[in-house]
Amino acid sequence: MSGYGPPDRFNEEKATFAVRGADAPDLEAGVAAIRNVVQTLPLKPGVYRMHDARGDVLYVGKARALKNRVTNYTQVERLPRRLQRMVALTRSMTIVTTNNEAEALLLEAQLIKRYRPAYNVLLRDDKSFPFILLRADHDFPRIQKHRGARRAKGDYYGPFASAGSVNTTLNALQKLFLLRSCTDGFFKTRDRPCLLFQIKRCSAPCVGRIDAAGYAELVADAKRFLSGKATDVQAKLGAQMTAAAEAMDFELAAVLRDRLKALTFIQGSQFINAEGVGDADIFALARHEGVIGIQAFFIRGGQNWGHRSFFPAHTTDVPEEEVLQQFLMQFYEEVPPARCVLVDRALPEAALLAEALSAPAGRKIAIEVPRRGTRRRLIDQARRNAEEALERRLAESTTQAKLNREVADLFELAEPPQRIEIYDNSHIQGTNALGAMVVAGPEGFRKGQYRKFNIRSKDTIPGDDFGMMREVLTRRFARALEEDPDRDGDTWPDLVLIDGGRGQLNAARAVLEELGIEDICMVGVAKGPHHGREGREVFHLMDGRELTLPVNAPVLFYLQRLRDEAHRFAIGAHRQKRAKAIGASPLDEVPGIGPARKKALLMHFGTARAVRDASLADLQKAPGVSATVAQQVYDFYHAK
Repeated sequence: MSGYGPPDRFNEEKATFAVRGADAPDLEAGVAAIRNVVQTLPLKPGVYRMHDARGDVLYVGKARALKNRVTNYTQVERLPRRLQRMVALTRSMTIVTTNNEAEALLLEAQLIKRYRPAYNVLLRDDKSFPFILLRADHDFPRIQKHRGARRAKGDYYGPFASAGSVNTTLNALQKLFLLRSCTDGFFKTRDRPCLLFQIKRCSAPCVGRIDAAGYAELVADAKRFLSGKATDVQAKLGAQMTAAAEAMDFELAAVLRDRLKALTFIQGSQFINAEGVGDADIFALARHEGVIGIQAFFIRGGQNWGHRSFFPAHTTDVPEEEVLQQFLMQFYEEVPPARCVLVDRALPEAALLAEALSAPAGRKIAIEVPRRGTRRRLIDQARRNAEEALERRLAESTTQAKLNREVADLFELAEPPQRIEIYDNSHIQGTNALGAMVVAGPEGFRKGQYRKFNIRSKDTIPGDDFGMMREVLTRRFARALEEDPDRDGDTWPDLVLIDGGRGQLNAARAVLEELGIEDICMVGVAKGPHHGREGREVFHLMDGRELTLPVNAPVLFYLQRLRDEAHRFAIGAHRQKRAKAIGASPLDEVPGIGPARKKALLMHFGTARAVRDASLADLQKAPGVSATVAQQVYDFYHAK
């Protein structure tokens, strides 16, 4: 659990073959390009990439013997229709050889994630998984939630399916083991216990309410519990509570009783009976109407750490077993695998996948299809969850597709919008101003594509909402013109919603006219005469018309939800910026002054203004401030 190998293990310079084919856009040209490459290929393991005439990656595949595998693509009549379309678009290939097939499998997953090819099964999930981190770089280790790269020294426990499951577990762990959750800086400056000690969620090591040995025992208990030895911890707490009661130390007994209650809560919240399973990741697949859903359960130490549903893309005409294998390969590109991976069906290359996962994990990984017992019951439960999640997905998709069609009819779009961008501004009397962009598609909000725009132009008057909107849209669409002028990607919107009335819409339209963009539909969403009460929003169209909708219209609720999400995101980003500005100091602008020296100067002089007015001799007297630093500070304020 403590770490996973670096994903970037391969170098692009290892490409040994890159042969360009003809440019004619037809099946014969694609086959000819592939045959041209086959002549140069060795009988070695490796990875191949197929490119179209522009050089974009169409497909990434791996092979035990490159020559044999790539040759199959020249036998067009044996290929499914999906791959025939891919061959017809292929104009060149790039080949990378590897030492063995397991390395090829790992490289394939890495390249699929990097290029997102149109003909590969894709794991559509941009959310990283949260972990619990028990740090090991302090005498009194901190317990905390962690996302992202695992660089900090310590023990990582996870993955958890969601931030909610981590927060619930952390909350219970604090009650159970009384470990600190504060930062090292906060810990260092305490001279009395904080509120967490008062509500019995911390043992207050910061002020010596527990010694290092006692705290180390709590840490050891936490590690045992998180490693699946909850019974040992429960027995130990029970014995301590009994001993305290017999000694008539009822206050201590009550504390131990509360900790036992926390332990019981955690065990009770693990609604899946996974006793005896140990560490396992469980996957089951369901398919309906051409859509595939995969359900994942994460079991660690016999405890359920949550579940999540996935809906991979590009699965049409792909066998279910291959979809699941491709999914697992990409899923474990960032997530460390459990010792046992349980699946609901045999995979085409289960042994190879297990070998590929074992190398970076540093331990043997087993991939199994359970036939009986507890593990089989878990697989059956995962399959039921997959089917239910897929039913909900299809129902939501049907409703969403209908709403998108209604939006297209309402705003006279040629097709239902595939990408809707919603813009809003947030500021307080012009301070900490920023703009926000929210993106929605047929599948819902695309939170990984949200953007914040700090208002930084000197031409934008503070508090000028129209000027802020002009700056935001100018930056957004000028960059789009630069990066994708032909609009071949999926980053151009079909519909733009502006949170505001006619004035906001006119400012936005002027920006597009200046940039020469004339075919994007823009709509202003304004509160009606009663400020939006009773759903009386007014929709301002670019031709001057105004629309209102019945208060119970589903499409109105959908558009309100889009507008409200932009409003929520803009306000949240503004609050973060404002909070950061409140903690800022004029000393932050002085070069060479870090947090420690800034604190030393403020502790000595009291205020930043006093530091600015101090003489060089006074600055040199400040503790922790060298003569060189004192000179830098003095020169910064007195250079003129």
